[in-house]
Amino acid sequence: MRIAFLTHEPFYPPSGGGSAEAVYLVEELVRRGHEVHLFCPEFAEPDRVKARFHVELHLFTAWRMSRYTSLRNFKYLAYPFLLQRLVERASRTTKFDVVLSQHAISAVAAGRLKRRLGVPVAMNFLDFLTGFMETWPAYLAPRPWLRRLEQFELSMPRRYGADGVLTVSDTLADHIVRTGYPRERIRPIYYGYDSALFAPASAASTGKREPVVVMHGSFDHHHLGPIALGALGVVNRARPEVPFLFVGQETPALLKFRERALAECPALRLECTGFVPYDQVAARLQRATVGIVPYEESSGVHCAFVAKIVEYLGTGLPVVSTPLDSARRYFGREPAVTFAGFDGGSFGRAVLDWLAQPAEHRDRVGWAASQRVRAELDWRVITQKAIDFVEQIAQEQRRNT
Repeated sequence: MRIAFLTHEPFYPPSGGGSAEAVYLVEELVRRGHEVHLFCPEFAEPDRVKARFHVELHLFTAWRMSRYTSLRNFKYLAYPFLLQRLVERASRTTKFDVVLSQHAISAVAAGRLKRRLGVPVAMNFLDFLTGFMETWPAYLAPRPWLRRLEQFELSMPRRYGADGVLTVSDTLADHIVRTGYPRERIRPIYYGYDSALFAPASAASTGKREPVVVMHGSFDHHHLGPIALGALGVVNRARPEVPFLFVGQETPALLKFRERALAECPALRLECTGFVPYDQVAARLQRATVGIVPYEESSGVHCAFVAKIVEYLGTGLPVVSTPLDSARRYFGREPAVTFAGFDGGSFGRAVLDWLAQPAEHRDRVGWAASQRVRAELDWRVITQKAIDFVEQIAQEQRRNT
């Protein structure tokens, strides 16, 4: 097949989160002999990437696109329409068999292209994007405007007649079904990790290090709110020697959070690494004792199959998370994961409980968890299921024409 692969994020190198999945999906498509045309924002060294991944590149160059770009939300709103034009121009000389979109932003373009090109469309929803914005300040996400965006995002598969939908969680699938889209055309695939990158540190080294609490990711407003702030205070008052390590871009939300945390706990040991490439994140996690996911409650976080949890477990770290619905449905019986409440007090106490455990116990539980996620959530497992579904959509289209 000839695939038009659409994303709003630069393809390579992946910056973590949802962007990492695109690389492994493309590799699986190419491994099966499909011709992949990648439509995405420009990135460095495109010729090298084209040769490495054996793809055709159609790069968006009108403005810079990334999760850290200025005026990001306005650019996200305009991007789908320009992305659509980019694909339409390419379609004048190249006939595509399937359009596969990543995330809700590119799904807008994919839905409109279904009508214009008459080809089957598969939409891959790696999160409920606008649902995360429920915890943003009202001046950044006015509530009436946000509710309309949420309704639009969830209704896109039905509105555009998508031939199939991949979702990151069962919870997100339930939301889409409630809009009237058929459940049998949805395939929850969850979210994976690269087990070759995210592996446990040796037991000999973990027992000799000082305890460290780690968090990594994109550090948006919903990641760092009152829950995280309260939890740091609880841990710092009980164990002032324990440092906190924040691995990722120093966003405005993180800088503001650090300022507030140090104002409340002046002696707090808090290290921010700045941006770390995806393939180097695991080395930072291996320094740690417990990983945290202190997300504020929203529809978005309940739908998220949080990459942090999977990658923490992959490196053998026990995890403390707020009780996100999708995560509890999958990891509810995982001994290495503790679900605290949506409050800083219970979250901080859960972190302290893990810090109080003997290193041998944490290593044993963490190692067992890493083996489970490796068998179920390695990218090779996830992408095989995803591309099986995309191929099924194309086969059904051929039978019906």
